[in-house]
Amino acid sequence: MFSQTDYIHMARALQLAEHGLYTTSPNPRVGCVIVRNGAMVGSGWHQQAGQPHAEIHALREAGDAARGATVYVTLEPCSHHGRTPPCAEALIAAGVARVVAAMQDPNPQVAGNGLALLQKAGIATECGLLEAQARELNAGFIKRMVMGHPWLRIKTASSLDGKTALSGGASKWITGEPARRDVHRLRARSCAILTGIGTVLADNPELNVRAVETTRQPLKVIVDSRLQTPPSANILGGAPTLIACAEPDARRSAGLEAAGAEIRCLPGDAGQVDLGALLSLLAQRGINEVMTEAGATLNGALIAAGFVDEWVMYVAPVLLGDTARGLFSLAEPAQMQERRKLVLRDIRQVGADIRITAQFEKN
Repeated sequence: MFSQTDYIHMARALQLAEHGLYTTSPNPRVGCVIVRNGAMVGSGWHQQAGQPHAEIHALREAGDAARGATVYVTLEPCSHHGRTPPCAEALIAAGVARVVAAMQDPNPQVAGNGLALLQKAGIATECGLLEAQARELNAGFIKRMVMGHPWLRIKTASSLDGKTALSGGASKWITGEPARRDVHRLRARSCAILTGIGTVLADNPELNVRAVETTRQPLKVIVDSRLQTPPSANILGGAPTLIACAEPDARRSAGLEAAGAEIRCLPGDAGQVDLGALLSLLAQRGINEVMTEAGATLNGALIAAGFVDEWVMYVAPVLLGDTARGLFSLAEPAQMQERRKLVLRDIRQVGADIRITAQFEKN
């Protein structure tokens, strides 16, 4: 169905799409290449929501050379009027002969309509080239569109014996500087950083993006059932902060709101925040990817509820001992068949540490 040349051009389109890794939210990351007579005549990538899509950049670069050309795009061209006009109509007007999409757009406003519009205009269309790579690039956008939740990634830093801090709470620094810089790249691609009140009180973190060139800071989200976050906490500076609580408190809310925080009461069971409702709220706000930097309690609750998609663990070549703090507060399975399984996706060395990326198997 697809030639080797098709694969080469789509791979280039995927490389272009990656340029938007830190900037396109809430839109997907999309790249586009236009080829005529074997030569690339236009290319582009979506840079920021509200700005032209990848296809428009590529068409502008190609000019008249787009007529009769083949277009390689990592996501089905849009067919609806959003912040920008439909890309499918622009491709038709340019007179392209063939459009190859890596995957269908999961957005219900498109969902095959863009390809159908092109076909109706007499343009040859094909879909599915390097689809797995395209889906991985936009896993958060896809999950938000299909399931109404963002992609949830847990980040941990631990010793070889699975400990995150000494028994007294000291944790700076288990991993080295290269690993910590790598964490900032993960933050930069995320739409929101999620943490718990325990981490806020113990570490007073900022949880912002540093050492990465980016035009935006992720939303900061605190799970704080009883609104214990101090109005002077570092996390409240530098970017919008959402605090999810389970018990309303007008006085504490007023102090936190004066410090710039937004308060949302999402009561769940046993006086805790309803984590599912929180994730749904974030999805409704266009949050595609959430990165969790929290302690054992919140991490364990998210895993137990089945909300976690991916775990990125930085493992340092050190030992902290039996009484040091562990990774997750999780109930022991009744039998081995009930253990939680993961699929290893990537293992690499970052400085002196090891970074392991794994995804949770879904039942």
